[in-house]
Amino acid sequence: HCKGNMHHQSSVLQSPVFTKQPGSIVFPVDSQEKNREVVFSCEAQGSPSPLYRWKLNGTAITPKSVSHYSLSGGNLRISHLDKDQDAGTYQCLAFNSFGTIVSREASLTFAYMENFKTHRRSSVSVREGQGVVLLCGPPSHSGDLTFSWIFNEYPSFVKQDTRRFISQETGNLYIAKVEPSDVGNYTCVVTNTVTKTRVQGPPTPLVLRSDGIMGEYEPKIEVQFPEIVHVAKGSTVKVECFALGNPVPSISWRRMDGIPFSRKVDVRKASGVLEIPYFQQEDTGTYECVAENSRGRNTVKGKLSFYAPPHLIEKPQDVQKPIDDSLVWECKATGKPKPSYRWMKNGENLESLEVNLVANGLLSISRLMLSDIGMYQCVAGNKHGEVYSNAELKVIAVAPDFSQNQLRSHTMVKEGGDVLMECRPKMSPWGGISWRKGSETLQEISILDNGNLRIQNATKPDAGLYTCVARNQFGVASSSGTLMVKEPTIITTPPSTLDVTVGESIVLPCQVTHDPSLELKFTWFFNEQLIHFGNHGGYFEKVGGQHSAGDIMIRNIQLRHAGKYTCAVQTKVDSISIAADLVVRGPPGPPTSIHVEEISDTTASLSWRPGPDNHSPVTTYTIQARTPFSLGWQAVTTVPEVVGGRRLTATVIDLSPWVEYEFRVLASNAIGTGEPSKPSKQARTKETSPKVTPANVSGGGGSRSELVITWEPVPEELQNGGGFGYVVAFRPYGATGWMQAAVPSSEASKYVFKNESIQPFSPFQVKVGVYNNEGEGPFGPVITIYSAEEEPGRAPTRIRAKSLSASEIEVSWKALPWNTSKRRVLGYELRYWEKREKEEAASVQRTVGNQTSAIIRGVRGSNTYYVTVRAYNTAGAGLPSVTVNVTTKKPPPSQPPAKVMWNTLNSKIILNWEQVKALENESEVTGYKVLYKRNRHSRPSVMETNTTSVELSLPMDEEYFIQIKPFGEGGEGSSSRQITIPRIPGQSLVDCFLILHSSQWRCHSYCQYCFIVLTTDWSFSGPSHVFKRNR
Repeated sequence: HCKGNMHHQSSVLQSPVFTKQPGSIVFPVDSQEKNREVVFSCEAQGSPSPLYRWKLNGTAITPKSVSHYSLSGGNLRISHLDKDQDAGTYQCLAFNSFGTIVSREASLTFAYMENFKTHRRSSVSVREGQGVVLLCGPPSHSGDLTFSWIFNEYPSFVKQDTRRFISQETGNLYIAKVEPSDVGNYTCVVTNTVTKTRVQGPPTPLVLRSDGIMGEYEPKIEVQFPEIVHVAKGSTVKVECFALGNPVPSISWRRMDGIPFSRKVDVRKASGVLEIPYFQQEDTGTYECVAENSRGRNTVKGKLSFYAPPHLIEKPQDVQKPIDDSLVWECKATGKPKPSYRWMKNGENLESLEVNLVANGLLSISRLMLSDIGMYQCVAGNKHGEVYSNAELKVIAVAPDFSQNQLRSHTMVKEGGDVLMECRPKMSPWGGISWRKGSETLQEISILDNGNLRIQNATKPDAGLYTCVARNQFGVASSSGTLMVKEPTIITTPPSTLDVTVGESIVLPCQVTHDPSLELKFTWFFNEQLIHFGNHGGYFEKVGGQHSAGDIMIRNIQLRHAGKYTCAVQTKVDSISIAADLVVRGPPGPPTSIHVEEISDTTASLSWRPGPDNHSPVTTYTIQARTPFSLGWQAVTTVPEVVGGRRLTATVIDLSPWVEYEFRVLASNAIGTGEPSKPSKQARTKETSPKVTPANVSGGGGSRSELVITWEPVPEELQNGGGFGYVVAFRPYGATGWMQAAVPSSEASKYVFKNESIQPFSPFQVKVGVYNNEGEGPFGPVITIYSAEEEPGRAPTRIRAKSLSASEIEVSWKALPWNTSKRRVLGYELRYWEKREKEEAASVQRTVGNQTSAIIRGVRGSNTYYVTVRAYNTAGAGLPSVTVNVTTKKPPPSQPPAKVMWNTLNSKIILNWEQVKALENESEVTGYKVLYKRNRHSRPSVMETNTTSVELSLPMDEEYFIQIKPFGEGGEGSSSRQITIPRIPGQSLVDCFLILHSSQWRCHSYCQYCFIVLTTDWSFSGPSHVFKRNR
């Protein structure tokens, strides 16, 4: 990887660029250290690899083997440091064949601290309550210091509070108000933050005077911050303020412009020190320290001024210019104070004699020479620092050369067209350009300022060989190319407007004449959008078969295909196009703005606005309506009956009152009916009295002394208004006056009139009417309904019950008179239950009419059942008969017939099976039922036999399905599995493979087909199934 990088660097020439620059160093002086040294870093990229030089305070350093300077790559090592000789400003210079660049400045300073010179200090005498300042007077030093004070003996340090303050600017200790506990020796401790060296000054005794206590006095500010404090952008600034006074003064801070402190300033910590972290432009201003006690107040002001070192925002870029050209480089930087600019070339400052230097950072060279080649640096600086920007200037001086930009060997233009022949040689400085056609020199009028040749309105004679000749002071060169003039392309199809109906197909023509040596390319656009053939649902298809035709077909045209179609034809020398407008006629678009203008109980006046007619006038409008009760949209009757295409209003009639309607309109023209409009807003027709009476009025039944009247409720859409209900009118048959009752529910379907005077099964005349909020409607027709009747008063007699089988019981009785004293008999109710059950669990079976017997099915075999019979009518069941009991017969055999075998003989099916034996608790088998049918879904025919075989005479050209069931007095038993007898086309086919080993054989009945295998020892004679041996 490293070798690859080195190879890449060495193969591509590059001016030097710093990748690492020196930084300032503060070196702590320690006399005990013998080999004191520092290293300044410097590293640059470039090809050839850069070399390095160094300057100290602007003077070149020459490292020698004997000197204490040495170079390692670009790094400068200084050993055996001497603070008087080596302190100063260092710069690294990196150079290769392209020029020299200078690094930023880096300082070397030495941090040290000497000891206090005095060893004794006189005592300070103060009165109690007075303020005092104890001076530190730090010794000679270099590097930042911190201060603390020892009270009497180490490690007892003075703690700062509102009464005591140690300035980190001067090191002095301030006591705002002396108390007796303050008496003692005070020692200043100074620490160098770089060398970590700590020294102690001589102790200062503090004693109290004996001439009384100091009285109260106003604050006197002893620690003040300067009138102007310069603060670097982004740094933390601390300003100090402390006052003496009695009582002890409080210290507070504020901005003079009244702006409150930002949240980054912790005012609670402030007291004697105001600290502002991450100082920005908005933090600048005048700040005031206020010292205050009960005797007065005092203030001091100071300004915090913002400064920022330079920061480049616009840098000069590497340029390559031809000789004699001009150069302007601009360099811009931000900073406060505003930066000044200087320019350097190859590490040396440029003087204004060589170039024009402009104060705002511009560098201009009016006429470039080869001597101007090199590395240039813009240096922007203010008193807080400098920044450097590098740029390389290359000046090119070469003879004309066409090797990279030959003239095009062939240039084509259409007859009558314009053409530009480009001539772009490489040369520096730019010289003269001339053209010739063949050997004829062309007039300069056709040659542009950049050397290109323009030919306008080309003709056939303009074709030929053209040569561009370039020359400057370093030489001459030329390049040639051929101009060919071609016939123009012309579209012969005239522009047109085409008219077509939805669903039809159309061909859009695009025919051209053109130069036969040029290829044509046809492109079609629809409303300025490119048509991609094969997309668009397969509607568009290219059909232009000839070379000069680009026709397309649009199949099954839709309304959306209307618009502008453009055929664009392109060759290598020209491009032209022609447009055709396509009008598509179709059914009208949906009408809009459907409004119900006025609505009554049965009519609604509508208005609408026409939709697009799609190029065919609207002939009629159709109106449809929808209600919550209709199945979708329904056609409605209108006035006028036929709504013409010019009308935009109509009245809908024959609507149902008090129903919410939505309306929509459809437009039709000669082509067809279009899409419907959006529905109108729902509108409800007005109320009116009801017109429809309930259907299917009937009744009867109920409890004693009741007249029950029922009907079908009137549907909501026929109620014609709110508050809908029913009026029930009734009277005994033959009476004159009507009794009436209101039923105030639209959903009601029943009314019951109860009165003790009503005789059972008495006829009443009944009619049901309707009403709503708008009034009463009509009554329905009068019908006759009978009041409730009484249950039959007598019980049936002569009850008989006998078991027909294990699952069936036949019950008989003597019938009661059909209609005696208004107690009708509608039928009989049989109740039956097992001996081990209670009567409450009885099953019920009813008969209808005057039957005198019934069969109960589904009972269990070998069980005793109790049975009673009652007569019933609409009032309920009457008295029960006497209870009789019956024991059912044993169940039929549960085992099905086994080993069922069949054979066919002379159009007969012969069946055999094994005898079924009944189990101990089952009834004996008395016979068998053979069920046979021609297909699976037909009803079976039944043949009974008391033997275990049967012959069925059936045609053999059908397929048969056969089952066999045993039966006895307990009923039918389990069926055998269904067997299938296939269709047999001829009678000579035998039912199985016969393995012959005796003189006579029959087919096995379990075979579906039989096949005969004959050997030389056997022969087959006659139609019978007999085989005889020959030998």
